[in-house]
Amino acid sequence: MIDHYLNKKQMNFGINTFLFTSPFTNDSISLFPKFKKWGFDSVEIALEDVSHIDPSFIKKALDQNGLNCNSICAAMGPGRDLRGTNEEQNIAIEYIKSVLNIMPELGCPILIGPLYSTVGRAEPVEKEQYKIQWNTVVEHLKMLSEYAEKSGLKLAIEPLNRYETDFINTCEQGLKMINDVASDALMLHLDTYHMNIEEKDQSKAILNAGIKLGHFHACGSDRGTPGGDQINWKNIRAALKKVNYSGSVVIESFTTDVKVIAKAASIWRDFEPSQEDIAIKGLEFLKSFFKN
Repeated sequence: MIDHYLNKKQMNFGINTFLFTSPFTNDSISLFPKFKKWGFDSVEIALEDVSHIDPSFIKKALDQNGLNCNSICAAMGPGRDLRGTNEEQNIAIEYIKSVLNIMPELGCPILIGPLYSTVGRAEPVEKEQYKIQWNTVVEHLKMLSEYAEKSGLKLAIEPLNRYETDFINTCEQGLKMINDVASDALMLHLDTYHMNIEEKDQSKAILNAGIKLGHFHACGSDRGTPGGDQINWKNIRAALKKVNYSGSVVIESFTTDVKVIAKAASIWRDFEPSQEDIAIKGLEFLKSFFKN
């Protein structure tokens, strides 16, 4: 089942559940009929804790609605940090392992996001201390990649903008981490919102990622609807085609409706009419644009 999703040759379109709810629980399957009606292929479950769901129950609901869970978005909140205190490192490792453990039952092939550190940890770090943190994360990701590989799963690390992390901001830094870990199970996850802030040229970042690009988030430059913004989508489309990317393209936008996520992502105003508007119009744009 998982190999089937990993080897799909046709680009598919997904929606991250953080747009509508936090935390994701068994009750959140009420969203699935809407997602299917709107035309999504897959659901990216933002999973804050594995205790919040029954994987077999969620999988049954996905199947009933003709949807896949092509990715799980890691929730690297406070206390989960592969470069933090020993306790924070252990908590992060156990959390990531716990998610990997349930992914086969969900038919989910890849765990994505800023797996390396707590989101929001952004502070000046001396070069020597940064190097120590880097080496610590490398060792942890080596172990976690090996753990994932045993079940035929993948991890994909996401560079975040400078306001959300001081650790990995660019594609180049992400690729260096992947090279240092040296595991086929570790991939790169790029996001147009973060790239819009940190990359000189988003299309070049995609080309540099090449075959290591394992996941892709499509968001507006203001974290809103993809397509109605200043991002050069034509260049992004050309770059994705050039690297033969055929995985998921997922909308990960936020509104003020989900308060905990709005605060974490600094969403202070309504820059789109509604959550539904982002999902429906965003998907319409992505399908018409990327399938041409």
